[in-house]
Amino acid sequence: MVTKTEETQLNTLENQVDNGGGGAWEYLCLVRKLKVRRSDKVLKYGLSILNDVKQRSSLGPDEWTLYEQVAIAAMDCQCLDVVKDYLKVLQKRFPESKRVGRLEAMLLEAKGSWKEAEEAYSSLLEDNPLDQVILKRRVALSKSQGNISGAIECLNKYLEIFMADHDAWRELAEIYVSLQMYKQAAFCYEELILSQPTIPLYHLAYADVLYTLGGLENLQTAKKYYASAIDLSGGKNTRALFGICLCSSSIAQLTKGKNREDKEGSQLQSLAVKALEKDYKQRAAGNLPLLSSALKSLILLP
Repeated sequence: MVTKTEETQLNTLENQVDNGGGGAWEYLCLVRKLKVRRSDKVLKYGLSILNDVKQRSSLGPDEWTLYEQVAIAAMDCQCLDVVKDYLKVLQKRFPESKRVGRLEAMLLEAKGSWKEAEEAYSSLLEDNPLDQVILKRRVALSKSQGNISGAIECLNKYLEIFMADHDAWRELAEIYVSLQMYKQAAFCYEELILSQPTIPLYHLAYADVLYTLGGLENLQTAKKYYASAIDLSGGKNTRALFGICLCSSSIAQLTKGKNREDKEGSQLQSLAVKALEKDYKQRAAGNLPLLSSALKSLILLP
């Protein structure tokens, strides 16, 4: 996951290159390092370097890495003629390369030749069953064909081998949520929280899933994770603040007359309401009456 600092650095460098300030190669290296998709920019600035003989020759061995990076960006942008031309260059330079073979399979996928792409990926996996990129491409291939159950199966098999891949856990969780398979999604977010406990997004997503599942125990746990998301984001997570309010309202309805909601829970609810009111006064004062009306409907304001 890209940090805010890294994203700021990338955007600053991108703005510099866009405005003619130079640094195209540094920008392309940073995009590659952070593993982000800025395909249109990569294609534009990558082509400008590769089409300039002097710039291209100055790269040394990195020239071939750039050919690969631009070819992948060109697939995203459906500039398949560029991909074909660069594949010829790479095939000539690395005639037996499995990495180039992977690009050939990706081109088949980009063209919509699903069967041929699957056969190509399967052939490559025979030589290296643990190729992470190809295993992930098979997930993408299933999703491209609308085969969501196939994508789930591929992701689960992948995660049996590469359990530390946070992006894969998150992708699987999002697929489960889209299918309303909330218990399975909850398991994925539990894995993410265990491996990266300081990322508020995972606490927030887990709380959302638990709130959706409902039931007193899930709501109480969701409230705790909304609270941790607020804590990890410096008290500025509006969605989590609303989550606290929604959980408090639902818990109050479920425990009506039973007095189960403890003093600490009531204080948390009160703090969330005050934080929301303060935030709205600062950033959207005109919507403050709407906020008050919404909170009253949840029986959180007198």
